[in-house]
Amino acid sequence: MSFFKPLTEGATNKSISRLHTLIWVLIYGGLLGAVLGLFVQRANDPVGWSMVVLGCVAAAGGCVLIYVRSKMKAEP
Repeated sequence: MSFFKPLTEGATNKSISRLHTLIWVLIYGGLLGAVLGLFVQRANDPVGWSMVVLGCVAAAGGCVLIYVRSKMKAEP
């Protein structure tokens, strides 16, 4: 099963391209933020936990957008 769907009717290729970019920025940026939050937590506990939580929320948002993309149809 492929992440990229064959071209059918629906959304434009430009919007799908932007969505792909947003998905991976959210996932990788969120995971990076969560890991950095774990390191910051040693120096400042509330700030560190805030970074961890926000990073995990961003990564989860990227995963939700993968599901949204799977339901979209591309325009030829």
